[in-house]
Amino acid sequence: MRTTQSTDALYRTQDGQVFTIRPLQEEDLPALEWDGEYLHFRLLYRSHYKNSLWGYTRIWVAEAEDGEIVGQVFLMLLSRNEETADGVSRAYIFSFRVKEKVRNIGLGGFMMDFVEDWARERGFTHLRLNVERVNLDARRFYERHGFVVYGSDPGEWEFMDHNGVWQERVEPAWKMIKAI
Repeated sequence: MRTTQSTDALYRTQDGQVFTIRPLQEEDLPALEWDGEYLHFRLLYRSHYKNSLWGYTRIWVAEAEDGEIVGQVFLMLLSRNEETADGVSRAYIFSFRVKEKVRNIGLGGFMMDFVEDWARERGFTHLRLNVERVNLDARRFYERHGFVVYGSDPGEWEFMDHNGVWQERVEPAWKMIKAI
């Protein structure tokens, strides 16, 4: 576990667990694969990490006291598609995950509040995200946090996997937005 920095946030559960919300470091990238579950996103994660060095994206992780990465959230500040993120007033949340073993303890809500506060402090007025239509738990989570559905997305996208093979995905989604 690394030393806590002034840009970090600490979340304490009622039972005394402590989690640090902090910026992703390059050495954290393998942990985003979640023991192989998201191995296929290795190159995509590295690309987003490089974008974070240029300031186009921000990435935070939730680190448990034992050093395990148990959550992550990406925030795109600028996109080619201004509806997604315009670099001024609208930012886009994606790849927001909390490991199942630490769900329902308030960590995800704390991370969402952290990202909202960070964006608001920098002048952003809206947060956008897409949630897969089949992921009803995630949609309910976002609705509890003030997001509303304003459209749909066919969810067609592609990425290069860890073996250098292009993968195509179709994940129909709801477009959601929140004024912050």
